Amino acid sequence: MPVPVSVFDLFSIGIGPSSSHTVGPMRAAARFVTGLAEDGLLPRVGRVRAELFGSLGATGHGHGSGPAVLLGLLGERPETVDTTRAPGIVAAIGESGRLRLGGTHEIAFSASDDVVLHRRRSLPEHPNGMEFRAWGADGGELRARTFYSVGGGFVRGPAGPPDGPAADAGPVPSPSPLPYPFPFRSGADLLAICARTGLPVSGVMRGNERVHRDDTAVDDGLLRIWAVMQDCVRNGCERDGVLPGGLRVRRRAPGLHRWLLAAGRESDPLHVMDWVSLFAMAVNEENASGGRIVTAPTNGAAGIVPAVLHYYRRFVPGADDAGVVRFLLTAGAIGSIIKENASISGAEVGCQGEVGSAAAMAAAGLTEVLGGTPEQVENAAEIAVEHHLGLTCDPVGGLVQIPCIERNAVGAAKAIHAARMALYGDGTHVVSLDKAIKTMRETGADMKVKYKETSRGGLAVNVIEC
Repeated sequence: MPVPVSVFDLFSIGIGPSSSHTVGPMRAAARFVTGLAEDGLLPRVGRVRAELFGSLGATGHGHGSGPAVLLGLLGERPETVDTTRAPGIVAAIGESGRLRLGGTHEIAFSASDDVVLHRRRSLPEHPNGMEFRAWGADGGELRARTFYSVGGGFVRGPAGPPDGPAADAGPVPSPSPLPYPFPFRSGADLLAICARTGLPVSGVMRGNERVHRDDTAVDDGLLRIWAVMQDCVRNGCERDGVLPGGLRVRRRAPGLHRWLLAAGRESDPLHVMDWVSLFAMAVNEENASGGRIVTAPTNGAAGIVPAVLHYYRRFVPGADDAGVVRFLLTAGAIGSIIKENASISGAEVGCQGEVGSAAAMAAAGLTEVLGGTPEQVENAAEIAVEHHLGLTCDPVGGLVQIPCIERNAVGAAKAIHAARMALYGDGTHVVSLDKAIKTMRETGADMKVKYKETSRGGLAVNVIEC
């Protein structure tokens, strides 16, 4: 019974505006080209074509899915792509009609003809489906692959055994073959391990991460994640202007930042929560502009964990880097349970799986670093999930802007409230985290497709795009 996900998969460094629609397609395209190269087929390729289905097709234009595919075909990776040069690179492909697969093999390429977004067609296994094909110079098909972007930047192939010697199926990265010392799949499993070992939730997660890397690497890696989150907030507070995409949404974080820095704001009894809103909005405005981001667990919900972490570091006495690491390990444990038993994909279960999951993760992390017991940590996560149940994913214009940016600020506040409510009690509560997650999964299954990241329902059809 392995732990389903590493904390470094849930918190991965990437590019905005969407983990499912930008990071996932970029990774899938890069893996397709890598497979061609590994099998010696790349020099023979004369044409490639990518088709995006379901939510990817319906909202891919606003989410930057087409440019992400182009960057992936070039061999770029979400973790390392230069976000300042990426738009120019994509534009150059359109102007020249040429693309260098994997950065080495040049072919003729038409971005309008060779990247197809199907707005009304879906593949069977997941709403975020992609098909990649490559043909030789003689027109014969060399390779066809299907991928699914299943949330948080995770990519997998179709169900069943891998297809071919260089199949591109499986999670990113591949799980360790070594046994985990503390395997868990549910909140109940996690609490039982904590009770048996006396470890906090972060200690259980650290024990499992040691299968992949030593303690120093765990600490350094998570503090690197924290540094990118801080950079993202800083950039979001400094960059004025209007977000791309046509809605003319004004960046509000810089103005709010200047307002909060003005003298006398500390007298407002809620000024701390204004800072939390600022932190969340700064991150998601950066995300909406295609900036460097940390999936937490997705890009659409990427502002919540950083906002609550900034709250911890700025306003909690005694906060330190060790607490940041414990926070992220605890949040990762909760995120892995949700991903295993429900979903973190807005296209699959609505925004309850994105903002709801992020709020639960942040609430759990904050509860632990404030001295909460494992039972209180589980309670905090449950409260946050419970009060996001049924939340739809209805981005106006297919852009991760309205209502996504404000939704992160509200989700961060809910996470803090959930942590405080859990700390008021002793961890005893009626609804378990596992029951709340099960309800999330069932609610997502019952939710109409138009409310799951298609921009065909909710605010997306009741707000005039201008």
